[in-house]
Amino acid sequence: MSPLYTPVTRKPISSLALATALLAAGSAGAATLSVGPGKTYVAPCAAFAAAKDGDTIEIVGDWTYNGDTCAIARSNLTIRGVQGRPVIDAAGQQFGNKGTWVVTGNNITVENVEMLGAKVRDRNGAALRLEGTNFTLRQAFIHDNENGILSGVNRNSTIVIEHSEFGHNGGGDGQTHNLYIGNAKSLTFRYNYSHDAVIGHNLKSRAMFNMIAYNRFSSTPPGRPGSTASGKPSYEIDLPSAGTSYLIGNVIEQPAVNDNPAMVAYGEEGASNPGQDLYVINNTFVNDFTSGTFVFVSGKVSTPALIQNNVFAGPGTVSTQASAIQKDNRRLEKPGFVDRAGLTLRPLVNEIVLKAGPAADPWTSGAGTKDAAAKARPSGYPQH
Repeated sequence: MSPLYTPVTRKPISSLALATALLAAGSAGAATLSVGPGKTYVAPCAAFAAAKDGDTIEIVGDWTYNGDTCAIARSNLTIRGVQGRPVIDAAGQQFGNKGTWVVTGNNITVENVEMLGAKVRDRNGAALRLEGTNFTLRQAFIHDNENGILSGVNRNSTIVIEHSEFGHNGGGDGQTHNLYIGNAKSLTFRYNYSHDAVIGHNLKSRAMFNMIAYNRFSSTPPGRPGSTASGKPSYEIDLPSAGTSYLIGNVIEQPAVNDNPAMVAYGEEGASNPGQDLYVINNTFVNDFTSGTFVFVSGKVSTPALIQNNVFAGPGTVSTQASAIQKDNRRLEKPGFVDRAGLTLRPLVNEIVLKAGPAADPWTSGAGTKDAAAKARPSGYPQH
């Protein structure tokens, strides 16, 4: 008798029931591996080596794991810190001259870890080196590595990074960054804090599609305490290969001490991605330098950028692209914020703020067509 039929009626099982059965069968073999003092595995890499596809590795937090570097070769793993946040300190060790955890498996999720100290002979060591397909990082603190995250070319890979902090990563040569995402299918970077890159960029992405939403990019003034030491970043956001890219609802601050006066750069290395459309909407830009450019768009990019409903505070040129569509933005040479030094950037109530905002829907005005308007409003990202 076929297992797709019930023994009484022989009617086909519903697709929902079949999916539920398959899910139960798949999860039945999955295990949870415990890591930490007194647990089955004393360090994460031992658990990674023992894991099977689909397993969960739980790493006990409030504990430092020194010199534990390796590859993560299995797929569909969930790796999470529990009972606090575990600290993964490379402590002078590395795997494959690449970094701390080299992710070769597919569909890996890492949650609630702190990682530091990645250094290699070639000076591009990464806390997380991504070589598999599809990766998610949540609620992590990645700091004081040569690269926080480094990924190669994988046009099938979707990368999601959210609710995480990146600080003071970079080897000081301008070739290493808080994050460097290679030519992936897509990057979703949301609800993060990236700051104080050491000469490199706070975010660099060559992904073909970029959704960069509701993040803070900034740096700590020298001498002021912070979660990391002060850095000297180049671009706050660098999208050197262009690509269809959305910058929505971010706070983007250019520190007085920096290595490049431009804050956002788009397509400056050749605009080689299929899409060349950039949407900069509902962001707050603050320039603490004496001059600069808020949005640099390469002359190699032919599509006009849509720059709408942003606040540009401080000196500088809004955009280098003459054809850029600029609508409903506000320039504040001497902006009134609740606490600018502390980056509490809620504007003080004044006439400029009260009259700010577009008369029409910022997602549709300037977009030109209904198709373009739909494209500029991705599902799941509300106006604000």
